[in-house]
Amino acid sequence: MEPYVRIFDTTLRDGEQSPGATMTKAEKLSVARALAQLGVDIIEAGFPAASPDDFLAVQTIAIEGGQGPYAPSIWGLARAQKGDIDRALRAIERAHKPRIHTFLATSPIHRRAKLRMSKEEVIDRIRAMVAYASERCGDVEFSPEDAGRTEVDFLHAAVGAAIEAGATTINIPDTVGYTQPAEFGAVIAGIIEGVPGARDVVLSVHCHNDLGLAAANTLAGLRAGARQAEVTVNGIGERAGNTALEEVIMALETRRDVFGLAHGIDTRRLYPTSRLVSEVTGMEVQPNKAIVGRNAFAHEAGIHQDGMLKHHETYEIMRPDTVGAPRTELVMGKHSGRRALQSRLRELGYELSGDILDHAFARFKALADRRKQVTNADLEALVRDEVEQEAEVFRLAQLEVTSRTDGACSAKVVVEGPQRRHEMAATGSGAVDAVFNAIDRILGSRFELSDYQLRATNGGSDALGEAHVRVRGREGRTYRGFGSDQDINVASARAYLSAQNRALAAEGAIDAPRKEAS
Repeated sequence: MEPYVRIFDTTLRDGEQSPGATMTKAEKLSVARALAQLGVDIIEAGFPAASPDDFLAVQTIAIEGGQGPYAPSIWGLARAQKGDIDRALRAIERAHKPRIHTFLATSPIHRRAKLRMSKEEVIDRIRAMVAYASERCGDVEFSPEDAGRTEVDFLHAAVGAAIEAGATTINIPDTVGYTQPAEFGAVIAGIIEGVPGARDVVLSVHCHNDLGLAAANTLAGLRAGARQAEVTVNGIGERAGNTALEEVIMALETRRDVFGLAHGIDTRRLYPTSRLVSEVTGMEVQPNKAIVGRNAFAHEAGIHQDGMLKHHETYEIMRPDTVGAPRTELVMGKHSGRRALQSRLRELGYELSGDILDHAFARFKALADRRKQVTNADLEALVRDEVEQEAEVFRLAQLEVTSRTDGACSAKVVVEGPQRRHEMAATGSGAVDAVFNAIDRILGSRFELSDYQLRATNGGSDALGEAHVRVRGREGRTYRGFGSDQDINVASARAYLSAQNRALAAEGAIDAPRKEAS
């Protein structure tokens, strides 16, 4: 029987720490449920001591994120401090299988510059806090932060102290993506061989992608004897991100002859889960991303196409359906019906029904009437826009823009609010500036535009425009918005309203627009 590797998903904790990837409590819960369906063994739901919102999100996931004998274990992160540990325990106390993950830095630079602690003080803190946590929770994971840059003898001492104090899992993090695969594998092998008790606990690996080696280091650690991999969906996370869950799993699947390791992941859920995480975080998956990128199973070169027509294994080492990606591409045009659209969207990872499907279908038909073919990228943009607008309080109802080459542009915006429609006109240095100014006047916005990007779904002049907006609120927190339309002014207005809705919901009650709007 193949040895089993536990999959520890930290999308909701380390992944959410990506700049701009903050999720609401409801979004976190939807991702947690998707991760449970995917089959992950452990969900690190957040850092309860970080904020009241994070505490509530972790608590909600612990209660509602999955029950039953095969539900994932819910973990909370805590610094090696009693207050953090107590708060994490309160957040996860109602989980099916609660566990605590605590950490303390061990590398010279962290000991000297951040902790200002001696080696002896670090070891004492590890012993005390792991013991404190293990007395209150049966399962405790300890991580020596920045293990990749820690002296080998001191790393062994820190790991040994944690095991003696009751840790059941020891995680070795390459916190800054510093090590090379052979080097990292040797670190894991050295702990197994050189630390008393290391064979009696689960060794875990947590690698970052600063040098593009996160997946390679994780796989090297597993080959060396680690039996838990800490990963995120799409590889999101601090700086250059974490190890991508989908990359590790498909490496284990595709190269069973090399690794000989089992896991509990339903690989057919990889693509839909990737799409969900991309949608709720606003972080686009790069087209050439391994396993789940838009081009992962696309072939354009004539030689490749010829080979694929003769046998798919000439240029594909895995099949799209094994990861839940679309297997074939129907040509979507003006003659396509509602059921065909629903089927295609399901292939792309979107399950739509009811009013939101009706709205998406109406916009699809309008676009198809103007174009010969609607691409998958167009459909994804339309659906993301509809999903964004579904939960919005203020929605764009009408827009008129007047542009001039010799003066200020003007815009008249009509917004549908909770109780009535609101109309406002404004001018600006450009059409989009005028639109945003009008929306600000309607909402009485207190949020500053921090980023605005516009892109096309393809290279044609009839492409669908995608607008991505971020606004900055209190304490520098940013909120994303997305909108799409063939008219870039409409796309921009939808995106700006989407961001404003998120900011208003997060930073206070959504009041009625200013009285001057009529």
